[in-house]
Amino acid sequence: MDTTLTLPASLQGPVDEAIARAVGERWASRLWERDTSLWSSDHDVQDRIWARLGWLAAPTAFEAEAAELMAFGEAIEAEGFSDAIVMGMGGSSLAPEVLSLVYPESDKGLTLHVLDSTHPEAVTALDAALDPQRTLRVVATKSGTTTETLAFLAHQWEAEVHRVGRFSSHKAGDAFVSVSDPGDALAAIPHSGKFRESFLNPADVGGRYSALTYVGLVPAALLRLDVDALLEDARIMADLTRTDAEDNPALVLGAAMAALARAGRDKLTFIIEPDLASLGAWLEQLIAESTGKDGVGIVPVDGEPLGAPEVYGTDRVFVRLGPASDDEWHQEVDAKLAALVAAGHPLIDIRLDDAAWVAGEFFRWEFATAVAGIGLGVNPFDEPNVTESKHNTAAVLEIFANEGRLPHVEPAATRGALRAYTQPGSDGQPRDRGDLVAALREHLARVPADGYFQVGAYVAPTAERTEFLRRLQARLRDATGKASTLGYGPRFLHSTGQLHKGGKPNGCFIQLTGGGSADVPIPGRKETFDTLVRAQALGDFQAFGAHDLPAIHIDLGDDVDAGLAELEAAFGDALA
Repeated sequence: MDTTLTLPASLQGPVDEAIARAVGERWASRLWERDTSLWSSDHDVQDRIWARLGWLAAPTAFEAEAAELMAFGEAIEAEGFSDAIVMGMGGSSLAPEVLSLVYPESDKGLTLHVLDSTHPEAVTALDAALDPQRTLRVVATKSGTTTETLAFLAHQWEAEVHRVGRFSSHKAGDAFVSVSDPGDALAAIPHSGKFRESFLNPADVGGRYSALTYVGLVPAALLRLDVDALLEDARIMADLTRTDAEDNPALVLGAAMAALARAGRDKLTFIIEPDLASLGAWLEQLIAESTGKDGVGIVPVDGEPLGAPEVYGTDRVFVRLGPASDDEWHQEVDAKLAALVAAGHPLIDIRLDDAAWVAGEFFRWEFATAVAGIGLGVNPFDEPNVTESKHNTAAVLEIFANEGRLPHVEPAATRGALRAYTQPGSDGQPRDRGDLVAALREHLARVPADGYFQVGAYVAPTAERTEFLRRLQARLRDATGKASTLGYGPRFLHSTGQLHKGGKPNGCFIQLTGGGSADVPIPGRKETFDTLVRAQALGDFQAFGAHDLPAIHIDLGDDVDAGLAELEAAFGDALA
């Protein structure tokens, strides 16, 4: 578990000073003592922070639950279940996704699927892929009121009740378990009294710090992983974080992250071993949502293809994460990183013993992110801007409920099936009326000098669409020298959305919607899944406008893949 910081001379001093300060002021031991004055002098804020520090105890507190969890996973498989769906958002879906992708399939355990897209194509694709009789549904929501999770539950519950017969609807609960906080949170989940099991998390653990609680451990048990071994890895790392010393791996990492961001190196760019690549999305939400507020923040860049030194600006920090190896992938990456270091870019090189160390990384980065919050002067345990888009979405859905349609806006530019919408000017009308290429070119020019691009795709995720988005990510970077990030909506609203609205106002946003011609109703709700995902996109777009952040919304039409091909050509012309 070696960690090496390789820094240019101009940054060595600030980072050394930050680490010395963290050691001298006992940040690590005070964090373990739950000294909330590390982050704020306001007593009300301190009380709220105190109520979010339960993650520190998770590796030890859940040790007693390991055997019962593993027995639960064994019993579920023995009963004939072959698949499980985790229905959650943010930390509730990302930690399970990491575990399902990091650990190779074996002859034991269920196949784990994550549903965190409200796009109707995503909902129906999962329905079509699974045998409902052999599928366990995991309802994961800390509050019990998460809009997306409850929509998934409504859809799945009605389908299961219909399958087992309406006269015996109580049996539908045999295919459901929940992970939530106790009390009001559990009570808020419809039908939870009929579920076969309810796993109650400590209430003092926030969503993005919950990977080592039931949020991650219930899916781990269903995968038939060794839960005690996972927790042991986390306990080993936790013990390493207790010392106020320069060999504390999480203290040094967090202090360096904050110092580099303060020095203008605020684009934390991950280069992750292929077997661990799914960890990037979890790290992205942890860091972005924890540090992006009060006009500051660290922008995590996940999945961006590694390029040559000349395509990067002076705002990057590179993080290499994974086991050491001499295979072809590692040789190529090591050569490119050596060139970047020679060009003066900072490198944080974290070498792991093997990819199975993921639980240790969960704890390392939770602790490091909490430390980075101290260095940046922000509270890493709140998310003040996350509710903004939610409120906007609710307002849009109220219009739909009253008028039977979403608000109508004329496109600012078109090209084939593509329709582009821009934020209104002072006259209330969209800017850039006319040609889409001209509108794109003008929009891309609005990125700040120290800025980044974010592509938010409110479409159903597929491997082919992700490949397109990665190409666009690299193309934007190569043409402009700016970092580019991407995410599928609405999942990124629960991760990087806080950074976008509450962090440094230097993002330039590209929003994509499309598809939905085969819609899916949400039982008990007036809106359908297509209406919900479009309302979420519109609420997000309105939030950008409220913060005076540059954003363009492009609807791809009913055929998303054809629209993406057309959009790729338009971007090619705009960036030429």
